[in-house]
Amino acid sequence: MKTKLYHGSLEIVDSPQILEPNRTLDYGKGFYTTTSFDQAKDWVFRHKRDKEKPSYGYVNVYEIDINDVRNANTLWFDEPTEEWVDFVNNNRSNRSFSHNYDFVYGPVANDKVYAAFALYENGLLNKTELIRELKTYTLVDQLLLHTPEALSNLKFVESVKIAIQ
Repeated sequence: MKTKLYHGSLEIVDSPQILEPNRTLDYGKGFYTTTSFDQAKDWVFRHKRDKEKPSYGYVNVYEIDINDVRNANTLWFDEPTEEWVDFVNNNRSNRSFSHNYDFVYGPVANDKVYAAFALYENGLLNKTELIRELKTYTLVDQLLLHTPEALSNLKFVESVKIAIQ
C-alpha cells in the first residue's frame, strides 16, 4: 500500500541521504519523514531558526510502500510505551547509542512532549506517569529511514515551496 511521506527542509531533497546530525534526535541518525504535511511544514520553520537568509523552504513529498516498511527490519511504535520512552531517551541522552533497525516509526517527541520528558528525567514523573501524560496529547508520527537499504524504498514525488515569514 503506497503511503505519502513528507520531509521539511530549506532545500529540495530529491535524493535523500543519511547525514551525521549535529545534535541528538528521537530515533538516531537517518532521514526523518512524517505522514503529516503540517508537521513537515513545522520542520521547515524549525530549520529557519538556524539560518539567517532563507525566506522559503520546501515540504518534500515521497511515496513508500508501508507494507514493505512493516515487513522490514522495523521498530514500530503505535503510541508511547515504556519501550518507546527508553528508546527515545537513549537516543536523546547518549550520543554513542546506536541501533540496527532499517526503519523506526512512532510518535514525534515535540516540544510539549519534551517538557513532560524533562519532568521524567528530573524524577518528577515516573515512566508510567509519563506515558499516561503523553497519551493525553495529540501526537504526530515520524518515520526514520536509518539505512541506505531503507532509503532505496523511498520514491521522490515533488517539492512544495513554503514561504517563511
